Amino acid sequence: MSDLYDLTIHEALDALRCGDITSVALTQAMLDRILAVDNTLQAYLTLTPEAALEQAEAADVLRAEGRDAPLLGIPIALKDNISTQGIETTAGSKILEGYVPPFDATIVRKLKAAGAIILGKTNLDEFAMGSSTEHSAFFPTRNPWDVTRVPGGSSGGSAAAVAVGEALAAVGTDTGGSVRQPAALCGVVGVRPTYGRCSRYGLVAFASSLDQAGPLTRDVTDAALMLQVMAGHDPQDGTTWPEPVPDYSVALSPDVRGLRIGIPREYFAEGLQPDVERSVREALQVFVELGAELVDVHLPHTDYALSTYYLVAPAEASANLARFDGVRYGYRAEGHFETIGDLYEQTRGAGFGPEVLRRIMLGAYALSAGYYDAYYLKAQKVRTLIKGDFDAAFTNVDLIAGPTSPVTAFHLGERTADPLQMYLADIFTLSQALAGIPAISLPCGFDADGLPVGLQLAAPALQEARMFHAAFAYEQATKWWMQRPSISK
Repeated sequence: MSDLYDLTIHEALDALRCGDITSVALTQAMLDRILAVDNTLQAYLTLTPEAALEQAEAADVLRAEGRDAPLLGIPIALKDNISTQGIETTAGSKILEGYVPPFDATIVRKLKAAGAIILGKTNLDEFAMGSSTEHSAFFPTRNPWDVTRVPGGSSGGSAAAVAVGEALAAVGTDTGGSVRQPAALCGVVGVRPTYGRCSRYGLVAFASSLDQAGPLTRDVTDAALMLQVMAGHDPQDGTTWPEPVPDYSVALSPDVRGLRIGIPREYFAEGLQPDVERSVREALQVFVELGAELVDVHLPHTDYALSTYYLVAPAEASANLARFDGVRYGYRAEGHFETIGDLYEQTRGAGFGPEVLRRIMLGAYALSAGYYDAYYLKAQKVRTLIKGDFDAAFTNVDLIAGPTSPVTAFHLGERTADPLQMYLADIFTLSQALAGIPAISLPCGFDADGLPVGLQLAAPALQEARMFHAAFAYEQATKWWMQRPSISK
């Protein structure tokens, strides 16, 4: 058997069920791997080794008693903007440093009930606002394929941890691409489910009409296993879908004959790195060889997605982050304050990083008197047009394909001084988030520097099974997912 940290979830489950390995041995292998490489990578903000080994021992006892569960004994990591009872949850921000939630997020509760073991909390851009994990208040995470480069963001810690074997899977959040883009840059699978497919209860809110949790895994089968557990209606989140979650494993078939895949001309425009375009077009040709049909589609409002997102999301962030005021919990500025306004100003000025402050100010401006109709309201109307583009396209095709990111992993510090260039890293992932539809990123090749390229497949709302079907077929035909990063072992 290969190194335990190199296993997929389904391989590990097979070995656990056969008695070839124990959950304690598997968890210890993950912890040893973290000890070996995370000083370089810095994927984790918080580790819980003692609790993880206790959970592993309990899993082994249950298995010895003949009990089983979908993820029994599987060690995973959680992005640090997901509430975990008794474990610090900072959202990558100084303003929440030291905050320990008294409850688990719904998705955490579901994962624990399925037998998953929590290794710790992974690094992220502060409040999930960023595309490189350089905006963490604590330290940047590095890409395991080249440690001089970023892992993407905001779920960069989760993606890097999975890529290098520091967890068998991880959970991230995707507001405008924060699961899919780091998945592409780190060479793993990342899923943004339909908006409302997974509960947002217990997620530290960024933009409430966009936020959605999703898994990052080694392969498509693992992504389906994770989402199966995470998804479902939650009475504590009124935006969750009441429909039952289908069995995604049934969809994992290599036969895609007759599948119609839409190719938007807007996704192959100026600014697309040539190696990315080459890899994605080669991936699309694989679908043709498997019997699928490629169909040209038009998404005419794609060019407006960036400006629409950067009005809607910051507006919602400016409202959501108003709760961090230095009064109830979290960081509080020291000193004597003449007014409550002074306390707010100094607490937020010192507690929030520059990117968060930038987006709060942008959002507050868009919502301010005299500008609401001109900016926020207009952005919401354009959002409806973007959704309409997808609705129209899906009347003629089953899926829509294209690049996940316009570029491969860029160097640390390369874009931090130019916010617009940083925002453009998510240009191909914003539209799906605005439309509320599911999308998956999976590895489809490498550039000339040996950096991973991601292929994105989007499906109509609640059609994750269709998306998994096509992704699985491509994965089985190519094996890009089997490549491992170059970080020293």
